[in-house]
Amino acid sequence: MAILSTLLKKGIRLKESLEQDYSSPMELQRNTLKKLMIKSGETAIAKRYDFKSILSSFRKPGDEFYIRFKTQIPVYDYDKIYQEWWHLLLEGKSNVTSPGAVKHFALSSGTSGATSKYIPITRDMIKAIRKTGVRQILSLSHFEGLPASLFKRGILMLGGSTDLEFNGTYFSGDLSGITTGRLPIWFQRFYKPGKQIARNKNWGDKLDQIVEKANTWDIGIIVGVPAWLQILLEKIIEFYDVKHIHEIWPNLQIFVHGGVSFEPYKKGFEKLLGKPLTYIETYLASEGFLAFQAFPNRKSMRLVLNNGIFYEFIPFNEENFDNEGNILPNAKTLKIDEVEEQVDYALLITTCAGAWRYLIGDTIRFVSKDEAEIIITGRTKHFLSLCGEHLSVDNMNKAVEMAAEELNTSFTEFTVLGISEGNLFAHHWYLGTEDQLDAQLIRNLIDQKLCELNDDYAVERKHALKEVYVTLLPSELFYDWMRTQGKEGGQNKFPRVLKGAKAASWLEFLSLNSDKN
Repeated sequence: MAILSTLLKKGIRLKESLEQDYSSPMELQRNTLKKLMIKSGETAIAKRYDFKSILSSFRKPGDEFYIRFKTQIPVYDYDKIYQEWWHLLLEGKSNVTSPGAVKHFALSSGTSGATSKYIPITRDMIKAIRKTGVRQILSLSHFEGLPASLFKRGILMLGGSTDLEFNGTYFSGDLSGITTGRLPIWFQRFYKPGKQIARNKNWGDKLDQIVEKANTWDIGIIVGVPAWLQILLEKIIEFYDVKHIHEIWPNLQIFVHGGVSFEPYKKGFEKLLGKPLTYIETYLASEGFLAFQAFPNRKSMRLVLNNGIFYEFIPFNEENFDNEGNILPNAKTLKIDEVEEQVDYALLITTCAGAWRYLIGDTIRFVSKDEAEIIITGRTKHFLSLCGEHLSVDNMNKAVEMAAEELNTSFTEFTVLGISEGNLFAHHWYLGTEDQLDAQLIRNLIDQKLCELNDDYAVERKHALKEVYVTLLPSELFYDWMRTQGKEGGQNKFPRVLKGAKAASWLEFLSLNSDKN
């Protein structure tokens, strides 16, 4: 690790980082796609869609390669690619969508669908995730005020169990459990909570074991989903009867977070600190490590353009998606040199793990096209447009953050349901808090902020969106419901919008637990 500290102090970066700094995004992406197609040239999917003819078009100037690519290979969502291809991987078949057999599958958090999804994780993908992880660590040379000694401290990574399920053919578990179980040798001595605790499949027991060990570790960096880390820090502070976490970990300086927007959690999280932290956002999905915050004082992340992922972008509008967030036939897809800043796009990815033109389910927005800097704005299925209000997760996060700031409070979790209001519509918000608050005041604030943030919402509040309701709940109810869904801990996040069967499950759960409301 001393070597890594020296690299950071001198600002030395990986070849791939320099390449991305000094090459055009389209050039990097063109080369990435070409490499992916060459390596997968003998797979079943390559033979069906004639990868050889697509590869021949790379020798021609202009966009011929992309025209061939998007014409010959269809867009896939999870259900379609599973039914056509990935179920064969689970049966142990080789050379299906990527070279060789796939031995590991990441179970996604399943926030959009009813069950977890099995996402193939190949050796190439594990290498790519490691490489991007090192790039992110080295990017800390851009962050002033971080002493080299920080990188000799422990790094607490709060993730899923490394004790993966094995059915005789493949292993499955959280992506964090798969990658943590294969950490480089040089990193393992700094990794906490260590191999033994990381294997624990019982989330509550794992948190208790971490709490008991916490005062024996010198932690400098914490990594994880905001909600679960906040719960852990609260447990540690209560167990040791201290005022804040820095009494236990005085050298804690960095929080690396991802999965959901940190802003709604920030105020409550900072009550647990004795001094400010440096916050760094990552975009590590079950399908790959897509982006990370490369510079301080930016609320954006840089897409990784030259490490096993090719991106396409679909304008997230009525021309390409229906009211439920399902992609429409003949949706318009764009490559990276065709996008515009400040427009929401749904992401398609083609990866070294055998995803081809795969709709990942996230929506992003470019804040800098030249630097490939993005923010995550939501999910294709996690938005509300009952009557044309086009309410995104980004809008929801900002409205909750603004309301909390104005009231000097915090909301640990929230979700929204779209409901009928007579012949028209309404939104019902459920917010988790431990404070005694006026629900009507919060309702008015959130409604007001959304009208300021979203013109379509403001218009529909005068017409078809007739009412907004707010119910305040103890935070524990959100996590109890997740437990009933088998989604406790690790990379699991509470859905910001609940629809269909999940909405019905939530309402039934609240009814059964009305004594706790």
